Amino acid sequence: MSFFIPAAMAAPAQAPGEPNPLITLVMFGGLFLFMYLMIIRPQRKRQKEHRTLVSNLAKGDEVVTNSGILGKIGKIEGEYIVLEVSDTVELKFQRSAVHAVLPKGTIKAI
Repeated sequence: MSFFIPAAMAAPAQAPGEPNPLITLVMFGGLFLFMYLMIIRPQRKRQKEHRTLVSNLAKGDEVVTNSGILGKIGKIEGEYIVLEVSDTVELKFQRSAVHAVLPKGTIKAI
């Protein structure tokens, strides 16, 4: 028995209505793990795939932009591309506006 601290005050028991702090920490860890696996990781994968797609663009590729415009790449000027939409119409877009590269001959088939 201690002279300075009574035995009842040395190690107070946890009240029956209070949650265990360890369980709370495990729940927060599980929530973070769930968010990472379901949201963060797939988003990073999509970003990496888009960066690869944009960096591999070449003259003559048939592409779809984010706004839904179909065209053939006529020129690549740094971070911009010039799309040939028809024989007389050329539009300039940022490279990052490209949504997908289409197989050759898709525009003629439409």
